[in-house]
Amino acid sequence: MTYPIRQSLRGAVFAAGGLLIVLAGLSAPASAQGIIDEWTQVQVPPPPPLVKVTLDAKTTALLVLDLATQTCNAAQRPRCIAMMPRAKALLAHARAKGMLVVYTLGAASTTADILPEVAMLGGEPVVKSGPDKFVATDLDAILKAKGIKTVIAIGAAAHGAVLHTATGSAFRGYDVVVPVDGMAAESLYAEQFTTWDLANAPRLADRVKLTRIDWID
Repeated sequence: MTYPIRQSLRGAVFAAGGLLIVLAGLSAPASAQGIIDEWTQVQVPPPPPLVKVTLDAKTTALLVLDLATQTCNAAQRPRCIAMMPRAKALLAHARAKGMLVVYTLGAASTTADILPEVAMLGGEPVVKSGPDKFVATDLDAILKAKGIKTVIAIGAAAHGAVLHTATGSAFRGYDVVVPVDGMAAESLYAEQFTTWDLANAPRLADRVKLTRIDWID
């Protein structure tokens, strides 16, 4: 004897001589589908440690990333404006030590847009690109020509040029120093995420040192 079969979202119902047998569990219960469903359960990890660094000026370059009016301004990133005195102090320190200083800009900026506190000196190289300043530029060639082994990355935005250029540097074999008080974003979370990623991401953790501007010698 053949019995009719009716299916439902919760299982299959078999009609057998007037007796209904419900087979539950044929479909898995709803569960979290990724981080969005669990967003509010995330616990903030402890901050990564900062370390003091002593660098060889002859093999170190300071990368000044996108500190121009289009990307570092009071309306969009007031935290970038607030860090200008620290960036200025680091730039003076790097030049006094004889480090190579390289500027980068976004597509919409020119050297005239660089903030006066961190203005270029004649002859310092500049490249223009998106968040990863190695893409479609000669940045790698500039660094290699000077025998650079370590780069210091400061600038705006933390989750843009700083994160991606630091990553690009590490992937190309450079050691990377990132002073966390020398990068800015629109929000504290973006700076926090960037700091965590630089300290923990595969291949970055072995290459990146997090520090403060006044801990760089």
